[in-house]
Amino acid sequence: MALRHAVLAALLDGEYSGYQLAKIFDIAVSNFWHAVPQQLYTELTRLESEGLITGRQIIQQGRPNKRVFTVTGAGIEELERFAQTPARPGIIREDLLVMVQAVDHTSSAAVIKQLEERAETALAKVALFERTLERLRGETDEETFLREGSPIGPYLTCLRGRRFEQENYECYRSTAQLLRERAAAVEDEKGADAESATDSDAAADTDGPETP
Repeated sequence: MALRHAVLAALLDGEYSGYQLAKIFDIAVSNFWHAVPQQLYTELTRLESEGLITGRQIIQQGRPNKRVFTVTGAGIEELERFAQTPARPGIIREDLLVMVQAVDHTSSAAVIKQLEERAETALAKVALFERTLERLRGETDEETFLREGSPIGPYLTCLRGRRFEQENYECYRSTAQLLRERAAAVEDEKGADAESATDSDAAADTDGPETP
């Protein structure tokens, strides 16, 4: 998938400026496609030049004017063509999991700290997706919305995002807890060995040298 298709799909919900589109990507689209604002602005210009979106200027009093964009018929046709192409599997590249992979030979304390921080971030994202889902379905309960609500596409991708971040939270939290418990067990074992060695030395000193 190219960024253009993610932008076109996001613009299906309404008329948005580049700034608004960046906010949408940050909140609702980032769980399946990441893009920084500058990439989005560049793509909007390209899509408009190709006739896949159209833009219009909005004059605002006391605020800078803004340009908003909507998908054209040609843009819908492009999305239809995209929907007919085979979807490529996603690629996972996760620095933190590489750190976990190597934790037997590195500092577990540093990895545990990052796991706990990532768990907090994931939990915050779960809450954000919850609020987005509530906004999308309005007064409708989830079961009814899933059966007949609209638009269903953004709702389904947000459900995926919530599930993904919930799984991340549970994974990071449990992994951090396991590594912490293992580290504590190692320290306890070292303490027991040191105490045993001290007791042995003390016993040897008490016995003293043998009398000939």
